[in-house]
Order: sequence, then C-alpha cells, then structure tokens
Amino acid sequence: METYQLNDEAETIKFGKIIGELLEANDVVLLDGDLGAGKTTLTKGIAQALGIRRYVKSPTYTIVHEYHDGNMPLFHIDAYRLEEDGAGDIGIDEYFESDGVTVVEWSQYIKSYLPDQFLRVILDRNHDNTKRFLTLEPNGEHYQKIEEAIEENINGR
Repeated sequence: METYQLNDEAETIKFGKIIGELLEANDVVLLDGDLGAGKTTLTKGIAQALGIRRYVKSPTYTIVHEYHDGNMPLFHIDAYRLEEDGAGDIGIDEYFESDGVTVVEWSQYIKSYLPDQFLRVILDRNHDNTKRFLTLEPNGEHYQKIEEAIEENINGR
C-alpha cells in the first residue's frame, strides 16, 4: 500500500486516468475522503480513460450519474445521503453486477451492500488544501494486480 502525492487538479485527473485505463467491466472503485478531497476530480480522470466525453459532476443530489457514451458504462454513485435501506431502494446491487465500472463516493454509508472485492482509494489533503494524498487499498487479487500496475506506471517513469 503506497501513498501518492498529487499537487493539483490536473495531477488528480491524470491519476484517475491511470486507474481508469486498468479497469474492466464489473470493477468497483470506492472513493473515500473528506468533502473537497478530490473524489469527483479523480472520477473525471477515470471517465476520460473510459472514453466518456460528457462532463462529470458529483451526483450528490441525484445519488447516481450514469454515463453510457464511452467504451463501457460508468456508474458514479454518491452514497453520502444514503442510509443502508436507501442503497437497497436504488438497486445498488445491480450496479455492482453490471457490465460497467462503478465508482462509489462515501462508501462507508453502504458497507453492508459493498461487494467482497474492490479497489478503495483514500483521498486526503494537507492543512492548507494545496496538496492531495492518495492511498490505494486493493481488496482481492484482481485489484492487487491493478495496484501493482499503477505502481509500475507511476514509479517506472
């Protein structure tokens, strides 16, 4: 488990692209961090890697944004306003079993609905909000391989 420093929005998007290029259908990425830590910005990079051209914004009020205009669908979920029962009401299991990539912000609010395997990305920032710190926590062999490929990509330059 390695922590990466991201110095601006462009680097956060670029890191999201690196992640997105390694994702496959049915993959799940959990994004956890405080408000303003860069979760949606990272998702923009994932979307770009998937060939999605639409503007990506936080699904805070709609809970789910679906993007179908790329190489594979992207389901961007904000679980902040969901309680355990609310996750079932929107059929969250169906997203995890879909033919696309599912990105979940604030996953701690729907723990009992999460699949067994996923890539957790923890985003943090420094006290003056000028830098972001990203830590990858793979859960499962597939996601361990993704983490290793990311490390090679970042450190191999």
